[in-house]
Amino acid sequence: MGDMANNSVAYSGVKYTIKDSNHGDFGITLEELRDLMELRAADALHKIQDCYGDAHGICTRLKTSPNEGLSGNPADIERRAAVFGKNFIPPKKPKTFLQLVWEALQDVTLIILEIAAIVSLGLSFYQPPGGNEALCGTVAAGEEEDESETGWIEGAAILLSVVCVVLVTAFNDWSKEKQFRGLQSRIEQEQKFTVIRGGQVIQIPIADIVVGDIAQVKYGDLLPADGVLIQGNDLKIDESSLTGESDHVKKTSDRDPMLLSGTHVMEGSGRMVVTAVGVNSQTGIIFTLLGAGGDDEEEKKEKEKKDKKSKKQDGAIENRNKAKAQDGAAMEMQPLKSEDGGDGDDKKRNNMPKKEKSVLQGKLTKLAVQIGKAGLLMSAVTVIILVLYFVIDTFWVQKRPWLAECTPIYIQYFVKFFIIGVTVLVVAVPEGLPLAVTISLAYSVKKMMKDNNLVRHLDACETMGNATAICSDKTGTLTMNRMTVVQAYISEKHYKKIPEAQAIPEKTLSYLVTGISVNSAYTSKILPPEKEGGLPRHVGNKTECALLGLLLDLKRDYQDVRNEIPEEALYKVYTFNSVRKSMSTVLKNSDGSFRIFSKGASEIVLKKCFKILSANGEPKVFRPRDRDDIVKTVIEPMASEGLRTICLAFRDFPAGEPEPEWDNENDIVTGLTCIAIVGIEDPVRPEVPDAIKKCQRAGITVRMVTGDNINTARAIALKCGILHPGEDFLCLEGKEFNRRIRNEKGEIEQERIDKIWPKLRVLARSSPTDKHTLVKGIIDSTVSEQRQVVAVTGDGTNDGPALKKADVGFAMGIAGTDVAKEASDIILTDDNFTSIVKAVMWGRNVYDSISKFLQFQLTVNVVAVIVAFTGACITQDSPLKAVQMLWVNLIMDTLASLALATEPPTEALLLRKPYGRNKPLISRTMMKNILGHACYQLVVVFTLLFAGEKIFDIDSGRNAPLHAPPSEHYTIVFNTFVMMQLFNEINARKIHGERNVFEGIFNNAIFCTIVLGTFIVQIVIVQFGGKPFSCSELTVEQWLWSIFLGMGTLLWGQLISTIPTSHLKFLKEAGHGTQKEEIPEEELAEDVEEIDHAERELRRGQILWFRGLNRIQTQVWSWNR
Repeated sequence: MGDMANNSVAYSGVKYTIKDSNHGDFGITLEELRDLMELRAADALHKIQDCYGDAHGICTRLKTSPNEGLSGNPADIERRAAVFGKNFIPPKKPKTFLQLVWEALQDVTLIILEIAAIVSLGLSFYQPPGGNEALCGTVAAGEEEDESETGWIEGAAILLSVVCVVLVTAFNDWSKEKQFRGLQSRIEQEQKFTVIRGGQVIQIPIADIVVGDIAQVKYGDLLPADGVLIQGNDLKIDESSLTGESDHVKKTSDRDPMLLSGTHVMEGSGRMVVTAVGVNSQTGIIFTLLGAGGDDEEEKKEKEKKDKKSKKQDGAIENRNKAKAQDGAAMEMQPLKSEDGGDGDDKKRNNMPKKEKSVLQGKLTKLAVQIGKAGLLMSAVTVIILVLYFVIDTFWVQKRPWLAECTPIYIQYFVKFFIIGVTVLVVAVPEGLPLAVTISLAYSVKKMMKDNNLVRHLDACETMGNATAICSDKTGTLTMNRMTVVQAYISEKHYKKIPEAQAIPEKTLSYLVTGISVNSAYTSKILPPEKEGGLPRHVGNKTECALLGLLLDLKRDYQDVRNEIPEEALYKVYTFNSVRKSMSTVLKNSDGSFRIFSKGASEIVLKKCFKILSANGEPKVFRPRDRDDIVKTVIEPMASEGLRTICLAFRDFPAGEPEPEWDNENDIVTGLTCIAIVGIEDPVRPEVPDAIKKCQRAGITVRMVTGDNINTARAIALKCGILHPGEDFLCLEGKEFNRRIRNEKGEIEQERIDKIWPKLRVLARSSPTDKHTLVKGIIDSTVSEQRQVVAVTGDGTNDGPALKKADVGFAMGIAGTDVAKEASDIILTDDNFTSIVKAVMWGRNVYDSISKFLQFQLTVNVVAVIVAFTGACITQDSPLKAVQMLWVNLIMDTLASLALATEPPTEALLLRKPYGRNKPLISRTMMKNILGHACYQLVVVFTLLFAGEKIFDIDSGRNAPLHAPPSEHYTIVFNTFVMMQLFNEINARKIHGERNVFEGIFNNAIFCTIVLGTFIVQIVIVQFGGKPFSCSELTVEQWLWSIFLGMGTLLWGQLISTIPTSHLKFLKEAGHGTQKEEIPEEELAEDVEEIDHAERELRRGQILWFRGLNRIQTQVWSWNR
């Protein structure tokens, strides 16, 4: 699909070939079109006029009709794709599995182990000359004849373990990348654009657009290809993503007709002929340069800053946010969306720590750094003590001289000590943390797709679990977005039901039919139902569809009027935007007079009405007193029933007068004559009240922010359950809100916002700026104990700033504009509020999954480090050998993160309050569990270590010589240790002190498979591992004892949960209170301000320990370059 070799031109940095003859029989070549699109404004206009006459001339040469579009003939479409290219940008190649393996090998701990293993291997093959081993002291005693030949096994086994760890890590990265490429392609497949083919307005996938297509552009669109404007209505484009200029550019066919891919339509509508697609479009050219490699730095900078954005497009923003997979899924042009963010987007993201590093990542980074330090310290002390003990014992106590022939033997000892030190470090370093986060988030994201949440930024999923406030739109999110006119005030009469057409004066009806038909986007229409018996389909703006539906109820056809007055015949259109809150269309009559039709929010348009159509259809004077009467008797009663009120009006400009100054809108849209006021109902979604109740029970405040008037908003809020009768919560209009939060100078003051937002539940008649102000005010507020975590829903282009400012921005997948989707973190594919509640559930589940993993891993960490350290210091050998430690590391890192991070969420998650940003990852209950289980395990391990040989009546494994065979004694210690971890993994499933740790265990097949699989592999290792794993076969009785001691952790867990946490005052939540040096996990500190501190520490070199994150960040940066 992306093979552009035949039709692309040569760009600097990237070579393509073009066959001159390959422009088919079109009157214009690919090169000519590309040269044309490189020009801007006046230059482009001159070129068009000189070479083609106008846009219609280009259409003629491209063999397309400006009104009918292409025929839609598949052969023609294919030929165009062959000559001018497809609207597709070839994807960046994914990293190969070998590249991922190489990256996994960059981990410092693994490199240290590899070096140690290679040195160990080398020395094992080195035979010292002479056989006078006794001279070297007791150290060599006890070595069997053939042991020297098997000394290589330990080194080889360590290398093999390293290979396993690397392969598991690489496979995880690879599958993660594959998953996100799939996610990205799903986003792409859903992107469609409106074109005219065969005279029919249809929506086709972005990738199917070809040169010569006539595309309809409208407010909120992101342009998928380059084109030349044929006809436009008040069209304004945001070209900041290409030029860096923040001012909106006005586009007209006679001044600046050039429309470029990747730019946003901010106002108006129009039609364009597509002139360049895919790699030949302006954005595609930059893309191609980017794909060409690093030697294009100069071109990149020259080509404004759009390259970065284009590059980001395919999910690199997500990438950057977290361990997301590498970007580069094959992208149709649409995902160029991400470039919309422009520089502002980049700056904003840089200024907002939450986008760079989520709360959870900040806490985990801090924790990993602290544990890494403690592990490094412990391993260094272990090595120093072992070396000192050996040196003092050999050369001081035994008074041995250092003999040259003994040097290799001594070095082997030092290598062995070094390996022991490294294994302590390996176990102490929690490189499973980033893995657990990644797995948990990736798993959640996949499952959230089924719950209609399309996650664009991975960390949004986890942030959602901390959400304390949701600012929701009303239309389409809380309501069904199926607008219907249910009441009307026409001819001085208030109809509670739609009247028959005969009841309305013919003159009034004529104004009504023409006004509604022409003064609405021609893209808004009502189509027959897809299924028999279904409801007619509303296409385009829902409010306009309700008005068109009114005409159909009155047995009038709007299409007849539109056929009579086609869109190009409209003299002037003032499109709807959030400032004017109205739309007006000017018609030029045959006698030279003009008539303007206007519609909009009733209280705004009524103020501009000086006349009203009376009962006989004639205009009569409309005084302010009359207006107040209508507001009280018509508009307010409608609004109190939850109806949105729209006023329809017109004005005539007589033929004899000079033509008005059309750009002076305020003078044009005034002195109107009111035709009618209609009440439009948008029913509340039936599932919303229950969802809002769940949110409130979960400690999340739901606020409604809407452009509707306050009475409508209040009525809907009551129906939804956002407000309850008798409560003293605030409902404010945008104006009143602004008055209260601004000081005398008109500046917004945080203290004033702080007085309002805790009680505010409904903000009506609000502009997008008000929405942004409210969200920013809540986020920046310090009045509550916790910093508020705010989620926002939005669908309009102007919701972008609020969506970006929010901790989590939800865009509407159906009603949302491209700009809103781009600014968002999660796209609601069904536009439904209940999907937000599911996102909360998944977010909380991620947090709990990480905590479960932490509880499990830190218990292993504490025990393994203390056992290795004390064992090595007392017996000069670690009871758990290097290879065994790596296996334990594999269990507790990779496998446990997979098992515990994939627990499915339950409704119970919504019964507690949000954790908040400052909540420690390790609660006091978890700390009680970690220390309690660590005590049990240490007692068991040390008892076996120092008294095991007596209990089981076997030879002691302590103080074994250098190459002694594996002992049953140490094998029992290792086996029991692993069994305790396996059963403790079941304990770790519950972190809030629940007693039933088995609850729902069979709902998680992954968990059961991993526990069972680990147990089987452990049997194989012990019974058949032999020398490489330092294991000796165990009898059935010894196995039963190991399993029995392992199961003891379950019983011990019950005992621990009976001790009330409140009685253990000495236990501190990790991150608060004094830190105990012997418990590295207590060093966690995770106030949000400290995240930067953690990052600073990482930069100083601790990044070594954060293997997963480090690797992920490396990948991300390499993609971003």
